[in-house]
Amino acid sequence: MRSRASRVLALTVAIGLASIGLAVASGSAAAKDIDHSSTFVTSVFATGGSSLSKPDDITSMGGSIFVSWQNGVGSKGEPDSNGNPYSTIAQYSSSGRLVNSWQLLGRCDGMSADPQHGRIIATVNEDGNSSLYVIKPDTHGSAQLVQYTYSPDPMNVPGDGGGTDAPHVYRGQIFISASAPSGTSAPAVYHATLSGTTATLTPVSFDNSVATVANTNDPNHGNTTSLGLTDPDSNIVVPRSSPRFGGDFMLDSQGDGVQVYVQSAGMGGQRLFLLTLSGAGDLTSVDDTVWATSSRGTLYATDGSMTVYAIRGHFDVGAAYSAVSPCNANNAPSTGCTPPNWLGTLNLNTGLLTPVASVTMQPKGLAFVGGAGANGEASSD
Repeated sequence: MRSRASRVLALTVAIGLASIGLAVASGSAAAKDIDHSSTFVTSVFATGGSSLSKPDDITSMGGSIFVSWQNGVGSKGEPDSNGNPYSTIAQYSSSGRLVNSWQLLGRCDGMSADPQHGRIIATVNEDGNSSLYVIKPDTHGSAQLVQYTYSPDPMNVPGDGGGTDAPHVYRGQIFISASAPSGTSAPAVYHATLSGTTATLTPVSFDNSVATVANTNDPNHGNTTSLGLTDPDSNIVVPRSSPRFGGDFMLDSQGDGVQVYVQSAGMGGQRLFLLTLSGAGDLTSVDDTVWATSSRGTLYATDGSMTVYAIRGHFDVGAAYSAVSPCNANNAPSTGCTPPNWLGTLNLNTGLLTPVASVTMQPKGLAFVGGAGANGEASSD
């Protein structure tokens, strides 16, 4: 990592980035190094029980925290060992009190909030038999939970054959990761249009799309390359406060250890940038990545087992945090993989992940919620 004191180098990098379109809005700098000296305090926010287990995605809306509990359901919707085929979306108050819950048929592996429309968007069954749900917590009756059938079914798309994972709303459009492809020429991200009970899917980018190398320490930085994504997984809209890639749509290809940042996704002139990750040895892989959008706030994290945590402290606005998941790397052993997940800060210039020493829980899903009165944007998940 470069020194914070190297102002000349920072300026040179910033100019170089602007010349190839990697810098954000005019006048913004390249990504800065993160101060790793911050100490965070971790506390339990919510716990599972006999009917709630394996928390995964987490998001926030309207002052509430929403958690997807997979409950042991299989990746294609197979019931758990007790015959239960349902995931649970649980709504909590800011203090961790359970407010409401909904049962989704299948395994919920992707979830995001759409505050503009007062709804939670969730997908089930990332490896096949996939569908989409919309939850409107403030609506009454059957309209509160609606299931949508995909058209076409990703399992029937040539080269895909899988399911769907994380959804996010980008500039008014619902984008969804196309997970578990059977090849490397399938759609990587879909645009979903909802009508009646059908979600019509249109490809936004592909597993073999052309992207620009974004790692500033790579000899090929600025050159183009064809992607070879095998594991599209989490995604997020990068907050404008990020020192790099602000306003872009980011797709994480988990098993491949890379992230793809898309400028003007789904629009004319969209451009893709490939950031290769490092820092976890030969098993570099990440699950969720979020950005601190205010100096005061809470980083919520699920552990994939039984607990949801709240991590508090001083955050650098624009800092990116990733749930590093070594055993999800494509080259991880199929059995007996032991490295635990860990929370890391992500250098947006080099892709280097650095452990947050004061956080010892093993994160999976992440969501950042800005504190009241804090400077910066409200939230990111």
